[in-house]
Amino acid sequence: MHDRPGRDGPRTVSRRDALIYAISAPALLAFGPMTATLTAQKASAAEVRLIDFTHRQVPPEQIKAAGFGGALVYVSELRPGADFDFKPVTRGYADALRATGLHVVSCYQYGKPGWPTPSDYTRGYDGGVADARTALRLHSAAGGPASAPIFFSIDEDIDLDIWKSVAVEWLRGINAVLGVNRTGVYGHAQVCAWAIADGVIGRSTTPGHWWAWQTKAWSGGEREPRAVLYQSVVVTASDPGVRLGGTNVDVDEVLAGDFGQWDLDRA
Repeated sequence: MHDRPGRDGPRTVSRRDALIYAISAPALLAFGPMTATLTAQKASAAEVRLIDFTHRQVPPEQIKAAGFGGALVYVSELRPGADFDFKPVTRGYADALRATGLHVVSCYQYGKPGWPTPSDYTRGYDGGVADARTALRLHSAAGGPASAPIFFSIDEDIDLDIWKSVAVEWLRGINAVLGVNRTGVYGHAQVCAWAIADGVIGRSTTPGHWWAWQTKAWSGGEREPRAVLYQSVVVTASDPGVRLGGTNVDVDEVLAGDFGQWDLDRA
């Protein structure tokens, strides 16, 4: 994620073209619906890259022209003192992404270390309830479907003690509003693993995957294989990330056919 400096480590940029479902689907369907679905999921997971915003949003046509398959959008309010134009996502921008054929995934982050508004997870269970209500309201207002998950950010290097004492309770508060099935988390490799182990995030419809969005930051080179997204390029004070549409963006690899995108029917 997100709007923050201070992450380090080498960055690599990969810009593969997004999978065009309309091209592959007819051939796949010749082998039957289930085979087509599973094959398409594997192919899409190998090809699609998303972006997430750090300062300014990018016009949808520029995202598509650069070879990305979509964007993570923020269903959170803009904290006092910030000047970003991507929080909260508007219905107009979300519709424009979808009309361009791009995937949309919802994420939430309001507070941040070093600001008067501290990291969201530090507010525990009651904070989770409040954050989930805000996220649900803004997700729905932007046209987000009732089956899509929302990824909630733990955007710092927490340890197991902090997880057990505070962060997991925050996610349980979110569960109380959204339900576990629609709760996702963003964080380092261990955060993703802890969330899966403690049952506070939901399962993707892709077997073996949960609503975990791993960042390379603080992960020490570790990978959580059950995640659906991996943030491989991270904008920091020392690394500009990827320049796109006159701004700098993070890049996220898609690891599963169902990675939380709005346009997938999970009924």
